[in-house]
Amino acid sequence: MTIEEINDRIALCEVKARYCRFLDTKQWDAWTALFTEDCVLDTSDAGGPPPIHGRGDALASVRAVIETARTAHHVHTPEIVIEGNSARAIWAMQDRVLFDTGHSLTGYGHYTETYVKQNGGWKIATSKLTRLHLDFGAAIVD
Repeated sequence: MTIEEINDRIALCEVKARYCRFLDTKQWDAWTALFTEDCVLDTSDAGGPPPIHGRGDALASVRAVIETARTAHHVHTPEIVIEGNSARAIWAMQDRVLFDTGHSLTGYGHYTETYVKQNGGWKIATSKLTRLHLDFGAAIVD
């Protein structure tokens, strides 16, 4: 592996780390900037809507579901393949969502994503969430 490939790998991990942090802290402008303008967000296999095309529509859909929820997203053990200015990755994931209605969920699954390098930085081009298991329960909301 070359130094450039190592640097790209680290950069891709940092993009996904920011994805989780910006999502959980509701930094919507920063979260949206991680995606290409024509991105595709697909949560249909995880109980979400059909695939969403475009950064603005993806943001609107995600905000509609978790704007007032408290969330914690964790990703780990990435499988990353880099081919020039494109890359693909599979991330194991766990998320915890506490809705203000008193309901909660903990999900386990994977993000399967593609990335493109634009202007020297990596952007998420496609993101597909699949779930292996969901735990539902009551949340303690203060």
